[in-house]
Amino acid sequence: QPVESGGGLVQTGGSMRLSCAAPETVVTGSTMAWHRQAPGNERELVAEITSDGTTNYADSVKGRFTISRDSAKNTMYLQMNNLKSEDTAVYYCRVEPFRGIFFWGKGTLVTVSS
Repeated sequence: QPVESGGGLVQTGGSMRLSCAAPETVVTGSTMAWHRQAPGNERELVAEITSDGTTNYADSVKGRFTISRDSAKNTMYLQMNNLKSEDTAVYYCRVEPFRGIFFWGKGTLVTVSS
């Protein structure tokens, strides 16, 4: 199961980096992604990265968030800059080793405070 880390409290305009570690057998060749869910809202895709490094971002985070992965460490990252109050949510890691097969982390809470 993927394990997220790096959440916490940050002020508006600040930065934070999330990490997601998963077993090599799951990560190798997979598409990995970050989703988030704010209170009262549905879970939404934030960013995803394929095994060859192709990335995709939600419009709301383009230019502020950067997704990356380190194959040697079986870890994915989400660098979040210029954070806004609307970024407050539980952030979940998703690993898709095969199309339609998903493994989810338990989530890490990010709170952006003014």
